[in-house]
Amino acid sequence: MAKAFASQADLEEKEVTFSELADGVYGYTAEGDPNAGVIIGPESVVVLEALATPILAQKLVHEIRQVTDKPIKHLILSHYHAVRVLGASGYGASEIIMSEDTRDLVAERGQQDYESEARRFPRLFQGIESVPGLTWPTQTFKGEMTLWLGDREVQIRQIGRAHTKGDTVVWLPEEKVMFSGDIVEYHSALYCGDAYLQDWGATLDGVQAVRPEKIVPGRGAALDTPEQITEGFRGTRAFVDALFGGAKACVDAGMNLNQTYKEVYSAMKPEFGDWVIFDHCMPFNVSRAFDEASGIADPQIWTAKRDQEMWDALEG
Repeated sequence: MAKAFASQADLEEKEVTFSELADGVYGYTAEGDPNAGVIIGPESVVVLEALATPILAQKLVHEIRQVTDKPIKHLILSHYHAVRVLGASGYGASEIIMSEDTRDLVAERGQQDYESEARRFPRLFQGIESVPGLTWPTQTFKGEMTLWLGDREVQIRQIGRAHTKGDTVVWLPEEKVMFSGDIVEYHSALYCGDAYLQDWGATLDGVQAVRPEKIVPGRGAALDTPEQITEGFRGTRAFVDALFGGAKACVDAGMNLNQTYKEVYSAMKPEFGDWVIFDHCMPFNVSRAFDEASGIADPQIWTAKRDQEMWDALEG
């Protein structure tokens, strides 16, 4: 019998926090589940991240309706993973924005990722029957674009590759608030199955150089003090360095994937083992780190079949 994914036993509902970070700017965080954000303009609302299903999207819409009745016009997606994007139809937004690189990922591996993620983490795909299909953009950009909400400037930037090749941040220069996507996490294990681990540090440097005063990370609490922001960057960087550095040392020593997994897991467990979804992420993380350290530049496509074979081999 196949061994269940660690996340399949994660059935406890998380407490949602909807907090105002600046006038009309909100973070939606949920104890380590994927975060989202909201920006209210003079005439309309921008939502950042779609969540996994239209049913889950309605929980965020409910929060929005407590503070404004303006229509939701724009949906900005920081990257492609099913858990972040498949709820898009739940907002009724006329404009869906993502980077060209993210759209390429939807085209290349969208359906496979949909099927594998939904199987891995059923709690995050409540109401999966309400998903009408893959989420496609109405608008793409390369590098940077600016969205104006009246006189409020919303910059959408690709600073570099990290969690995926399409990673995008949203930066409000007047308010100094950043929505980092999964480039930055806070006390939540990074999922690195589609990562560019050797690029991640430089991308973090680029995000840090913007000097945000508040950050909504991909997972974990909103960061609204200098101390929390410093810890968000430190913890994210430490996780990536330990993962890739450990895997590289194992590959250089001639270890196979199973040996590498056991070595890296044991080394990282003391510092990061209590971070949310650590046990779920590590087999995927070490598999990608092993590949990258072995010279496989681009992440392989995860399918439900590949997921289970890898999980059985490393966790069985």
